[in-house]
Amino acid sequence: MRILTALLACSALAVGATNAHAAEDVTLPDTLAMTAYGTGSAGYTQMVSIGNLLQNEYGTSVRILPGENDVSRMTPLRVGRVPLCACGIASYYGFEGVMMFAGRDWGPQPIRVIASSTASFGLGVAVAGDVDVETPADLEGKRVAYIRGDDALNKGTEAFLAFGGLTWDDVERVDYPGYGRSFDGIIANQADASFTMSVAPPAQQLAASPRGIVWPRLDPDNKEGWDRLQAVAPYFQPHEATAAAGDYGEDNPWVGASYPYPILIGNDRLDDETARSLIKVLIEDFDKYKDAAPGNAGYALDKQNMEWVIPFHDAVVEYYKEIGHWTDEMQQHQDMLVKRQNVLMDAWKEYKAGDAPSDDEAFKKGWMEARAEALKAEDMEPVFE
Repeated sequence: MRILTALLACSALAVGATNAHAAEDVTLPDTLAMTAYGTGSAGYTQMVSIGNLLQNEYGTSVRILPGENDVSRMTPLRVGRVPLCACGIASYYGFEGVMMFAGRDWGPQPIRVIASSTASFGLGVAVAGDVDVETPADLEGKRVAYIRGDDALNKGTEAFLAFGGLTWDDVERVDYPGYGRSFDGIIANQADASFTMSVAPPAQQLAASPRGIVWPRLDPDNKEGWDRLQAVAPYFQPHEATAAAGDYGEDNPWVGASYPYPILIGNDRLDDETARSLIKVLIEDFDKYKDAAPGNAGYALDKQNMEWVIPFHDAVVEYYKEIGHWTDEMQQHQDMLVKRQNVLMDAWKEYKAGDAPSDDEAFKKGWMEARAEALKAEDMEPVFE
């Protein structure tokens, strides 16, 4: 380990802007390893650009291990092979110990956020442009794609339906073996809607097809709708997407939803110096990397959701306190999330130490029941039941 100092002219730190001076007193290892999405993905590209900054400014070499799925990205973090993961929303599922992380080899993970990117794109249900859909409520009776084996995408679709007061029972569910195939089905007029990122290639292909594309509007003032959506998937937040397939842009944004991607996480074992140095670099050197890769602008200070669904690393909290960007409300939220995780991990230990079923499916079912019971005992919403 070594301390490296980089200096530029100083200016006052303000929400929505970035310091003009470089991060000072940065302490990083010679090599920093992390997992990320596959090569060519937005998350991988962003980590490469940030890695270039760390190499050029601080002499730290970043080694990125691409993973093809959520488990392959998070396993090296769990076993201590890497200290960081540029993950997706599966990091929240890991925090909660649900879905693919409800099996006996996983359970709730002690995940901590360093930073995340909320960029100009959105995430939601893309709809063929010829079926007269303006809001999620208009999806009633439409053919909606269900992706076998992809809990995250299906949960997103379920949340959008909930915004409109609908469930899977109110639409015609069309099963597909993969995400890309669902958009082939929409283009072939075998389905009408599927969940995706607003700038993803399948959405672009649908926009260019004869059917065209629309993104259902999620009115940010519709409190009841947002309450229903976030009861299903609390990680979503209102968002105006200026980058979306179809007739959308700066002058005509999609008023929809998003959640951060990628989410740079460690676990509670990540050393304080590394965590603190990384957030200092990401905030204070923002101008040096913000244009280096698509989506990097989403790491700006004013894009960080300070009261999201996964707790920050303690050293990150301390940094935000130092720069005056931390409130009592944020601390209360952080404390609640840490308490929630302790409840989950204690319940997991008790469940595994008891007479847990040997059958995998029965094990998961029993865990989900024990998990819900433990959270309810603390007046916390299970969210997943």
